[in-house]
Amino acid sequence: QVREWKNEGSKRYMCTGRPGWLTVSLRVGKYKKIHKNIMINLMDVLEVDSERQVVRVEPLVTMGQLTAHLNPMGWTIPVVPELDDLTVGGLIMGTGIESSSHIYGLFQHTCVAYELVLADGSLVRCSPTENSDLFYAVPWSCGTLGFLVAAEIKMIPAKKYIKIHYEPVRGLQKICEKFTEESKKKENSFVEGLVYSLEEAVIMTGVLTDEAEQSKINRIGNYYKPWFFKHVEKYLKADRTGIEYIPSRHYYHRHTRSIFWELQDIIPFGNNPVFRYLFGWMVPPKISLLKLTQGEAIRKLYEQHHVVQDMLVPMKSLEKSIQTFHVDLNVYPLWLCPFILPNNPGMVHPKGDETELYVDIGAYGEPKRKQFEARASMRQMEKFVRSVHGFQMLYADCYMTREEFWDMFDGSLYHKLREQMNCKDAFPEVYDKICKAARH
Repeated sequence: QVREWKNEGSKRYMCTGRPGWLTVSLRVGKYKKIHKNIMINLMDVLEVDSERQVVRVEPLVTMGQLTAHLNPMGWTIPVVPELDDLTVGGLIMGTGIESSSHIYGLFQHTCVAYELVLADGSLVRCSPTENSDLFYAVPWSCGTLGFLVAAEIKMIPAKKYIKIHYEPVRGLQKICEKFTEESKKKENSFVEGLVYSLEEAVIMTGVLTDEAEQSKINRIGNYYKPWFFKHVEKYLKADRTGIEYIPSRHYYHRHTRSIFWELQDIIPFGNNPVFRYLFGWMVPPKISLLKLTQGEAIRKLYEQHHVVQDMLVPMKSLEKSIQTFHVDLNVYPLWLCPFILPNNPGMVHPKGDETELYVDIGAYGEPKRKQFEARASMRQMEKFVRSVHGFQMLYADCYMTREEFWDMFDGSLYHKLREQMNCKDAFPEVYDKICKAARH
């Protein structure tokens, strides 16, 4: 298809032919209508190499599919981002994170090689030792350097359960101290925080295990079970700590049924025990279905009165960041997920030369701030994130100017490669593909 595009005179930019409504991002890309759509229907797990501890997959393999494939074989991947429908391609070209990221980094840091079809129609493999510039430039590039056709991801042995410890913490300073302390402990396989108000949170730590106390096993993924964030809140309300054993696959997809807490705005009575018992098997609705069936008016309304954002900030700025989120948005719960950010080349790396501990703060829901105005409030937030040398996840609405965008992200390697590989006529720049200012 790429060669055909070349033969036709390379008239338009190219993009993948996957319809915009199918993606998990809430943004519907207008570029799909005007660019040349390249159909990439590659959705298979290609090989599981237990010797090298690597799984080779095609880009449309989803997280749900991959865990279902690997777990029975005794394997899993180090970072399994939450939602079942997230694809390997999306997690590499965009980004992905999980509560194990304080050990392994972002999803891209668990990948050992990529295979891409470039603008000239050639197939290239890249890894830290082979075409390394391209290997480090691919993450966050949103498909603007080439088409991903395969990826190799590290595997680790799977265990049956995750032993979770729930701890309610009160007082913002205490929350930040406790969360930072737990995130630095390598013996914690998983660390996650749910912040229910400026002064209240539950911090969860988990370890992988094959043994479990039968009476404490909680199969949270069963359709009739309370939504996970509501279940966690019980520990806060009762002001008690607790320990549970959650089957691994249920844990990995613990926020899937309620789409974190988005479903409470879509189906307000969704957590009612009667609803869960009778209709729980029907949720969550696919994000793609919601996007496909919502009209333009609803979409605009949603954009103005609803926030879905993930900001990645240095752990040392956590307290200041939560306060800023509170003032600018006032959305709760907030999701806290720690991750280690190595000093690799590419668009995203820490300010200094050292690997640094960062945290993803996820805000999903309806802002309770009185004068919330989507554009002004988000520009305020983006400015703050740039000031602490943080990053905004690119699946969400982004209001930055081009200068601000390249102030947040390091474009040096990216631009060098676009020049080298003649991407200028083949793909739009990442900014033009995702930022609101460029699309209006």
